[in-house]
Amino acid sequence: MLYLALGIVWGCSFIFIKLGLEFLTPFGVAFGRCALGAATLLAWAKYKKISLPKSGKLWAHLWVVSLLLNVIPGVLFALAETAVTSILAGIINAVTPLMTLLAIMLVTRDEKPKFYQVIGILIGFIGVLTVLGAWKGLGENPLWAILVLLGAVTCYGFSFPYSRRFILPHKLQPESMAAAQVTTGAITLLPFYLFDGISRDVYRPGPVAAMLALGIFGSGFAYIWNFKIMEVAGSAIASSVTYLTPVVAVMVGIIFLKERLFWYEPVGALIVLLGAAIGQNRIKVVKSRSIKD
Repeated sequence: MLYLALGIVWGCSFIFIKLGLEFLTPFGVAFGRCALGAATLLAWAKYKKISLPKSGKLWAHLWVVSLLLNVIPGVLFALAETAVTSILAGIINAVTPLMTLLAIMLVTRDEKPKFYQVIGILIGFIGVLTVLGAWKGLGENPLWAILVLLGAVTCYGFSFPYSRRFILPHKLQPESMAAAQVTTGAITLLPFYLFDGISRDVYRPGPVAAMLALGIFGSGFAYIWNFKIMEVAGSAIASSVTYLTPVVAVMVGIIFLKERLFWYEPVGALIVLLGAAIGQNRIKVVKSRSIKD
């Protein structure tokens, strides 16, 4: 049930962002979700009597992670959704495992890339081009918005090797790290929110509820659920939620926002997910070996 809840909440994040943009700017959406998520995680940590990190150096590393996971992608996804559908944003988000794989290959130079990893990235790239309908241009999607979405998932990708190198060795409780990370993200975004956070003073119940759900669940409880799934089923199962979120994003975008879905978008999404599965060695293509071999 937690796995399904996580997939649904993260899959609905893109429609929540779209609705939040009715009265907030991209800075306002990013800050709102971080602030609500931080409040949720801090309250949970206090309830569970979990202490926050005490090392100033660790807080600095957690701030970098918050930039890569919360601050920059939070603004970029919201900015892009001022020009593209929540469906497209949700599908592009499925590229995250491939960006993570690419980041690990670039950062960990002492580890030779495996043949299946290269194949997975190439297939994923073909999938992205298919999602965008590259053979007929970008259609109604402006190039800047596509680049912004890809920039957001690139940040996600680089957050993993950074966390593995500078955060995980401290072996703190996950809730403690998540609370500190999202809190630093909210503090970073606060000046931008105060400068330009509200787009118009119209607060309809639907968009307000969407922002509450995005912050409390998408940037709050979702982290806790993800950690619990990792404890029970392992990180491989937990990370596979990436395959569920674009499906949810497409469904809610069509049902609630009446967004258009072109045939090549789900086809491209399937190709992207296939590339991610091959790149993560979930689907065996050949016996694992490095490209040098």
